[in-house]
Amino acid sequence: MADDDGRHPSGKGRDVLQNTDTETAIRTRLKEGSVKLYELEEEVPAVDAIRIRREFIEYETGIKLDNIGIFSIDVERVVKRNCENMIGTVQVPLGVAGPLQVNGEYAHGSYYLPLATTEGALVASVNRGCSAITRAGGAEVRILHDGMTRAPVFAARSVAHAKQAVDWVAGHEAELRAAAESTTSHGKLIGIAPFIAGTSVFFRMNFDTKDAMGMNMVTIASAKAADLIAQGTGARLVALSGNMCTDKKPAAINGILGRGRSAVAGVALSHDLISSILKTDAATLFDVNYRKNLVGSARAGSMGFNAHAANVVAAMFIACGQDAAHAIDGSTCLTTVDPVPTGVYVSVTLPSLPVGTVGGGTAVETQQECLKLLGVAGGGTPPGTNAKKLAEIIASGVLAGELSLLGALAAQDLARAHQQLGRG
Repeated sequence: MADDDGRHPSGKGRDVLQNTDTETAIRTRLKEGSVKLYELEEEVPAVDAIRIRREFIEYETGIKLDNIGIFSIDVERVVKRNCENMIGTVQVPLGVAGPLQVNGEYAHGSYYLPLATTEGALVASVNRGCSAITRAGGAEVRILHDGMTRAPVFAARSVAHAKQAVDWVAGHEAELRAAAESTTSHGKLIGIAPFIAGTSVFFRMNFDTKDAMGMNMVTIASAKAADLIAQGTGARLVALSGNMCTDKKPAAINGILGRGRSAVAGVALSHDLISSILKTDAATLFDVNYRKNLVGSARAGSMGFNAHAANVVAAMFIACGQDAAHAIDGSTCLTTVDPVPTGVYVSVTLPSLPVGTVGGGTAVETQQECLKLLGVAGGGTPPGTNAKKLAEIIASGVLAGELSLLGALAAQDLARAHQQLGRG
């Protein structure tokens, strides 16, 4: 028997078929087009709306969606904040790598990394990297920059007017800061960087968003400041996001100035550890990184110089309720291998990790459990420390992934590992 919310008492739920007069009427209206799919939550509880909507899609397409209808999360909040027109969930296998010793300013201890992925060999690879780092004493990791950006674009009448607008903003930053911060109890406007391209004027506004990833926060705050800029300068606000932010696209500006949390992690590996765990030697590890990650990436015109950093970023983002589209930011990682007398010092620099521990998908129950696993669920004390801790852990996980893949390439072992663990 199912609970009232349509889930089995075990928590491994599946909403159950109902045939009330109300639902029969709704199905008829859906077919007639007199009620829209997105309106169902206005007529019935969310769990019922999800089921009716899914049944309608099954009817329309002739495809059974039995497994999509199995879920354990509480959908009442999800349909309001995370997903419109919900018909169920897609389950992604979740693995764990570790323990990984992290020696950061915010994350200091041993962690098991939750990795949501369908790529065979990924978790095993990261696990090997975790072993190497932990046996070496742990990953050193630091946050270099912390700030989320939004960059509205304005149209000026001429280049002279564009420069006047920039000068006006420079002289009114305190007023703009007060306007922006009036929209939020947490966000703080750190600075405004102007950019001119002909008659287009961009103001890249940078905010401290505490433990939130903060895109919604900074968008609302930037809108308030942008209105003030338009009134004060006479420049026309064209778009609240002018792509100088830059959001969900690989961009040199994020790599140079940073966006979200910028993190760097490194570890010193001895000759013995390189040999025993990675099955190669320091010289070969350096050569692979130099010719693949640095020269190969440069020759290809890549905006990232790494082996597969986005793999780990995406897997941890999905597991921990981050915006999965921001995994693109992980691809701008720079991986370096420095020869030292005792072996090598390997580091990863991630200039853009838009992460948060409150808001967005972090409150979904399965993702919340992964955040709790890392000790970063909810707001930190003081505010902002949990998000920085999460960024340090992810950066350390990326370091583990880079180490393992570089080792596999150096040992000519990549194909065998994928054949064994990533078949199909």
